[in-house]
Formats: sequence, structure tokens, C-alpha cells
Amino acid sequence: MINKIGQIMLYVNNQNEAKEFWTEKVGFSVISEQDNGQGMKWIEISPTEEAETKIILHNKELIAKMQPELSLGTPSLMFFSEDIDKLYNDLLNKKVIVGEMVNMPSGRVFNFADNENNYFAVMESK
Repeated sequence: MINKIGQIMLYVNNQNEAKEFWTEKVGFSVISEQDNGQGMKWIEISPTEEAETKIILHNKELIAKMQPELSLGTPSLMFFSEDIDKLYNDLLNKKVIVGEMVNMPSGRVFNFADNENNYFAVMESK
């Protein structure tokens, strides 16, 4: 039986630029950086160190060579924010591409793009 999601693999073209985007623009923290010394590097990021689910930034090109059968598409992720207005304005001020704030039955939602034009959503949590 599965009882939680531990990691989400995010395959990126440039790990260092992706790390910079997620830490400097979105406010995530680097939990760990690993390099096996043979070209395989992964960066674990999370909104907080205490968060159960972490995002792992992997080199898309390297993974494609190692496991050609693997789907390397960007997962559709929904994040939650207790202060969605502040986050929305912070991202705008940091020149991140953000979509319109939309009112949904479950709360307000907007999306944003990372530096590789992958889009992610944020929903207001109360």
C-alpha cells in the first residue's frame, strides 16, 4: 500500500538555471545536491525542509540517454499558498510569467511558467 508521495521527478534542460529559478524566484530551498562523480547529478528542492514531498531536478538529456523508455514530460503540479496575493505579486515583481488569477469553486488559482516555459498552478489554501 502506498501511503505518501515522496518525490516528484522534474526533468530539466539546465539544472543550475532551474535551481536558481525555484530558489530565487519561487522561494524554495535546496535540501540536498548530489553528484555521483560520473555525470549524474540531482538537486532536491522543496518549499520547506519539513515538507514531505520533494522535487528532484534531473538532467533531461542524461536521463533520456540512460532510460529512453521513460516519459520526460513535465508533470502537472498544483501548489497551494496561504497568501496567494503576495505570491502572485512577488512572482510578477521577479519578472516571472504568471497567468490571470481565476476564481474557481474551490478557491482562486493562477499559473506561472519556469525558465523553460513549463507551467505550474497555484491554488489558494485557507
